[in-house]
Amino acid sequence: MSGLFEELLRVRGVDASFLCPEYEDSVDPFLLPDMDKAVERVKKAAQSKEKVLIYGDYDVDGVTASAALYDTLKMAGVMEADIMLPNRFLDGYGMSKKVVQKTAEEGVKLVFTVDCGSRNHEIIEELAENGVETVVTDHHECGWGDAVSVGSSKPTGAWENGGPRAVAVVNPKRKDLECPAEFKNLAGVGVVFKLAQALVKSGLIREGQEKWLLDLTMIGTICDSMVLTGENRRICYYGRKVIEKTRRQGLKELLKAAGVKKLSGDAIGYQIGPRLNAAGRMETAEKALGLLMADSRPEAAKRASELEELNKKRKTQQQAALDEIRERGIGDDPVIVVQGDWHEGVLGIIAGRLVEEYRRPAFVLAEANGFLKGSGRSFGDFNLAAALDVCREYLVGGGGHAEACGVTIERDNFERFREAVNLYYESLKLENQERFLEVKEDLEVRDFGDLTLELIEEMRKLEPYGTGNEEPVFLLPEVRVIEAAKLGSEGQHLRLTVWDQYGKNLKLMCFSAPEKYLRLRGGEIVNVWVTLGENEFRGLRSVEGRILKLRYAE
Repeated sequence: MSGLFEELLRVRGVDASFLCPEYEDSVDPFLLPDMDKAVERVKKAAQSKEKVLIYGDYDVDGVTASAALYDTLKMAGVMEADIMLPNRFLDGYGMSKKVVQKTAEEGVKLVFTVDCGSRNHEIIEELAENGVETVVTDHHECGWGDAVSVGSSKPTGAWENGGPRAVAVVNPKRKDLECPAEFKNLAGVGVVFKLAQALVKSGLIREGQEKWLLDLTMIGTICDSMVLTGENRRICYYGRKVIEKTRRQGLKELLKAAGVKKLSGDAIGYQIGPRLNAAGRMETAEKALGLLMADSRPEAAKRASELEELNKKRKTQQQAALDEIRERGIGDDPVIVVQGDWHEGVLGIIAGRLVEEYRRPAFVLAEANGFLKGSGRSFGDFNLAAALDVCREYLVGGGGHAEACGVTIERDNFERFREAVNLYYESLKLENQERFLEVKEDLEVRDFGDLTLELIEEMRKLEPYGTGNEEPVFLLPEVRVIEAAKLGSEGQHLRLTVWDQYGKNLKLMCFSAPEKYLRLRGGEIVNVWVTLGENEFRGLRSVEGRILKLRYAE
């Protein structure tokens, strides 16, 4: 093991159990709230040959969780199951009243939710009154949980004490029942996977078959920005192995369509995830679900092509909106609040881009059904949930958490909302918030001789990267620029050759470089923050850096 890699592990507090986690060390799934009740209800459904309706969500976590639960129920002996996904534009997040109508029309007596349901008391109550039982599997904040749920032969759940009247509410965020801390970071699809493990322990699924769900579980976990430590590290470590030999024709074709040659956390988060998400953002999540459940290669290829086109459409509309906002200007307010004639499905992405570009919280709104509807993104000490609470008199609806939210307001209240949000921000007297967005190095490297192909190989043991297990960042202090070249059709990319203090050189790349970087010339001394990768050219392999941040040395 190289000295630099040993130091990296020490700085990160990583040991052998992280590098090579044992699948057998998985935390007991029955430590999740109500897991025993959920397993019993699956067993009853299988024995009684009941038809089950799975109600999901329209994002990557919701779609992967829906497909994973479908496979889980089939493996457990449930012969008839159907999936219902909400429409982002018509139904919004959570359970829609359409589920009540569908169960009545089709004679369904059991509904399983994935990635939602913990706050849908009224819908679950209405289902119960119609003789339909509900099992909630979710990972969102509950907003209730002062007492233990009641177990009985009828669907009572924790209803009397604040929770939904369900047979079981399997949610690690419940406050009324104890749950292992590392379960708190499970994605919705992660909760479904723990259900599959519980069914294995109960003898309803053959041991080892549940591992084939890890491809979907890994994708949903990474794309929902879950912290990749503990149980999630185990899921993603083995999920990567499973996805490399996945049985799912849809995933094979999607990887091919996206041009993924090397499977990594970046490939999942920035290539696979956006394509699956594009379906729910631009049209309907049913198209993403159809891809994941495609049986034949021709069908999978067709669906992968559809997602590819939707993702291109998403990027085009997103870029057009960003160009319009830049041209109009965003003003001097500490919180950006803009509205325009933009596609509802890309507003959250646009808000995130504005945060990255302008280093300010942002709300992006567009007209929808006579209202202004949109998304907010924040960082640091500015909590969006608290901001919405302060501005609630101007809201038709809205909710979320500290860094992301959804909001709906009356069209005539736009200026009032903008003013109120900014007055609230100013009242907090926050200082130096940009520090929360700064790139931070794991290690400082002064000798390029330490940046070897051996190190690159060793760092692969840390993959897949994601939230809580980010790709290692190295600071190269006071390096001299020897060559600076602009690349790309419009000269938008930058390639540097730099020297360390010992005269050793290293090539660095910056794609879509900021204008101030493109002005660099040979001879200048800079500090550079980079991630490392391997470059191969004409059979020669070398270490190359990807520039994250660059500053002139003082």
